[in-house]
Amino acid sequence: MLAAVAAVAVVSWLASPLDLGSGGPDAGRAAASGAPAAPAPTTATITTTASPTTAVPATPTPSVTPTARRATPSATPGKRRAAPPKQSAPGGQRSIVIVNRTQQTVWAVATGTAAYPKGRRLAPGASTSLLVGNSWGGRVWGRTGCTGDASGHCLTGDCTTTCGGPVTPTTLGEFTFDAFDGMDFYDVSMVDGSNLPMYINISHTTSTDPLTAAGCHRGACTRAVDCPAAMRATADGQVIGCKPPCAAFGGDTYCCRGAWAGREHCVPATWPVDYTQVFKKAEPFAYSYAFDDSATMACKGACYYRVTFGTS
Repeated sequence: MLAAVAAVAVVSWLASPLDLGSGGPDAGRAAASGAPAAPAPTTATITTTASPTTAVPATPTPSVTPTARRATPSATPGKRRAAPPKQSAPGGQRSIVIVNRTQQTVWAVATGTAAYPKGRRLAPGASTSLLVGNSWGGRVWGRTGCTGDASGHCLTGDCTTTCGGPVTPTTLGEFTFDAFDGMDFYDVSMVDGSNLPMYINISHTTSTDPLTAAGCHRGACTRAVDCPAAMRATADGQVIGCKPPCAAFGGDTYCCRGAWAGREHCVPATWPVDYTQVFKKAEPFAYSYAFDDSATMACKGACYYRVTFGTS
């Protein structure tokens, strides 16, 4: 499916690198559907950088983000946070850095790498560096509220049966490398709801990064999801994420099935309430439902990526 999606996305990318049409890895996937199968494992190298004592997250953790069961002390306010490691990679490989700028411990998962399926522990302010092949494709997400070493249950981000993706609600970063004419396609997706704020930056490329280093896009920045009470996911009395409307309310309309199936019928503006705006207002560059065509982005030239958990 990713190869077909990439071919469609190229047409729109050539017209505008910031508005790519229907090319995202989420395109054509109804919000109620299951996650696709995980990509084939790819050999990867991972290093994790611990947060120094002076590191501070950029902003408070959003209201939809859970507090870990085993609390991690936050850094001292007012100090400068640590910069993510500089990115480099040998020929034939790419660099992906994942940064935790929230105030809780996050277990970062990247499919097809050693950070899969349990994830790599990132304390507040910490980062991890991965090397993946030029043909890698997969997903990145964060597990939160984990017990112990994340070998057991986490409040969010646990794997489905096949671990092609996590259970709802979880924010996803989605990637398809070298999809067409040397271009990668990538996006942030909240089709399956949101458990963490996320934004993606690019480097080592001939393309211009559509986001600023702080996660802003066309003047709008990454914010906490203001989740309606009816869509809040909770556990042990905590709000742990924001559900997509299909999971929260069910029905053919919000799940884009039956008479509402397909791109031409799944139109949020015609829903009783356009709940996609819950996510779009928080992350205007991200997928807010399965056919959110403007959300796929492209990068040309063996690009490097930085995935940040946190707000602007």
